[in-house]
Amino acid sequence: MQSPATLRPASCFCIHGHFYQPPRADPFTGEVPEEPDAAPYANWNERITAECYAPLAEVGLFGGISFNLGGTLARWLDENAHGTYERIVAAERTYYQEHGVGNGLAQPVHHTILPLARRRDKICQVRWGIASFVHRFGHRPLGMWLPEMAVDYETLEVLAAEGVRFTVLSEEQVQDDLKDGAGPYRVRLPGGGEIGVFVRDRGLSDALSFGMPAPDRVDEWLREQVEPRARRGGLLLIATDGETFGHHHRQGVEVLERILAGGEAHGYEVTTLSLYFQRHPPKAEVEVVENTAWSCSHGLARWVVGCDCTPGDSRWKGALRRALDNLACDIDDVYVREVRRFGVEPWTLRDAYIAVVLGQVDGPAFLVEQGLGHLRAEEGSRLLRLLQAQFHRQRMYVSCTFFFEDLDRHEPRYAIANAARALDLIRQATEEDLSRRFRRDLGVAVSPRTGRTGAMIFDEIVPT
Repeated sequence: MQSPATLRPASCFCIHGHFYQPPRADPFTGEVPEEPDAAPYANWNERITAECYAPLAEVGLFGGISFNLGGTLARWLDENAHGTYERIVAAERTYYQEHGVGNGLAQPVHHTILPLARRRDKICQVRWGIASFVHRFGHRPLGMWLPEMAVDYETLEVLAAEGVRFTVLSEEQVQDDLKDGAGPYRVRLPGGGEIGVFVRDRGLSDALSFGMPAPDRVDEWLREQVEPRARRGGLLLIATDGETFGHHHRQGVEVLERILAGGEAHGYEVTTLSLYFQRHPPKAEVEVVENTAWSCSHGLARWVVGCDCTPGDSRWKGALRRALDNLACDIDDVYVREVRRFGVEPWTLRDAYIAVVLGQVDGPAFLVEQGLGHLRAEEGSRLLRLLQAQFHRQRMYVSCTFFFEDLDRHEPRYAIANAARALDLIRQATEEDLSRRFRRDLGVAVSPRTGRTGAMIFDEIVPT
């Protein structure tokens, strides 16, 4: 066997952590409700922070990995675990100062399955994600993580048009010879242009994610799993949920620390995706397998009509998505009609509204910046309510709404709650009540576990 001393020193190893939580706050109050299954903590954000985000930040590991921090999680951390948030941001900014590129990637802000979204919503989610990243880390991102790695060519075209240089996919999502290991590879886009793609080692990623060794077995694990791959040279990439380290596996923080420190003994140099991309531009090309995701082998069915990945009757998924799609069309029709009265392009205005969400500017000042300072107070208030409704209409589509096996869970409830808030804002702005059809559509979505319908959940949420 080749000894560690003779391993190729040019071999680079990157671990990417995807850190994300859905928006758990009640959209009417801004408060995160009690989640009893997260005990002894009040909710899952608190529990996962204590088990994962805080320990990783305290040890300084956010400075040694590539990562993306979802916008909804970043917002919660900023407001509720500010010390941890500051450590994460400081680690990324320090990396940027030292290397000229950051180790953070952006993410579409609401973790929407982008191939299932309209093009204008793809653009909105990508622009909001970039703006959120710049707001927190102080520089533009080089790469962007796709929610669930769900991909199609239109999504990649949107990323490239917004200045994103690369994304990350899994081996089964690309075609052609992966002779350059994790890449990066060049993907030619149908409309012209190109984008870079890193390809994670699925087998190695799964080995760490689902078979993580004990801390005292890390060296053995590296010899068996990493050294044979490191001998090939190029880049070796593990990409996994960030919550793997400390939440899914209690030993995860210590294991990650040992892996990052083990390069000299096991023949690899630790790097990050943006740094590697800067030093090694794409050469070889691959084609993308459209409408695929890293977490499901059934295409995108898991988020549309259900698939064998979730047991039981999944008919509620199709019914809920149909209800949300119908409501989104109704909300958009009202929004476009009202906004065009002011001579404004509606989708450009919506894309810019993220500045208000991030607290960079208040509503009235935003309208002035958009050339709408001449509006009467009542008109400005109505327009801001319509924009806020669009924000909650976007939040209806977070991926976890459809990820699990049952309608009567936290995640679908959050989506229905955001829909209810959007309806309330439309009613305030225009006196139009769009809830009747939505509630009727929700009545078809039935929990196979409890028999409760989406309409019942909606009735519990809507204030009386």
